[in-house]
Amino acid sequence: LPTKFGKFKLIGYKDTNTNEEHLAITKGKWKKDEAVLTRVHSSCFTGDILGSLKCDCGDQLTLALQKIEKEGKGIVLYMNQEGRGIGLMNKLKSYQLQENGLDTVEANLKLGFKMDERDYGVGAQILRDLGASKLKLLTNNPKKRTGLISYGIEIVENVPIIGEITDYNKKYLETKKQKMNHKL
Repeated sequence: LPTKFGKFKLIGYKDTNTNEEHLAITKGKWKKDEAVLTRVHSSCFTGDILGSLKCDCGDQLTLALQKIEKEGKGIVLYMNQEGRGIGLMNKLKSYQLQENGLDTVEANLKLGFKMDERDYGVGAQILRDLGASKLKLLTNNPKKRTGLISYGIEIVENVPIIGEITDYNKKYLETKKQKMNHKL
C-alpha cells in the first residue's frame, strides 16, 4: 500500500474466538532474533481517522509509520480495541462524561469498565506469526510492555512516541501520566 509515509505491506488477521479483525502494517524484512521496531496501536476512530485533538492517538500512529519508514523496516499492529477496549459507542459516552468534567479514567470507570480493558495476547500471537519475538517497542505505556512480555514477547527497548501537546489533549495526557504511569 503506497501511503504518504512510504510503501507498506498490509496483512489482515481475524481472531477466531471473537471474529475481530486486526491489521499488520509491515515494512521490510527482519531476521528471526532481530529486535523489530514495532507499534502495537489500538484503533481510535476519532484520533486516527477524524484527526481529533482530544487525544494523541493519531499523532502516535503517524509518528510510528514515519519512524518505521525511516528505519526501513518494522511493524504497526492496528488492533481492533477502540477506546482502550470499550468500543466506539462507549467511547462516545466516555467523551460526553469528559465534557462534563471527568477525566478519561474516571469516565471509563463510571461506565463500568476498568481504566484499560485491552489484552495483548492476540497481538503477541500476530507478532510471533510475523516472526517478531524481540521488539523495540514504540510506546509510552508500561502496561503494554508488561502485557506483551507476559505473552512471551521480549522487549529490548522502549522507544517513546510523543505527539504534540495542545490545549485540547493536555488534561488527557496528564491523566495518562498520573493515573496510568505513561512515560511522557
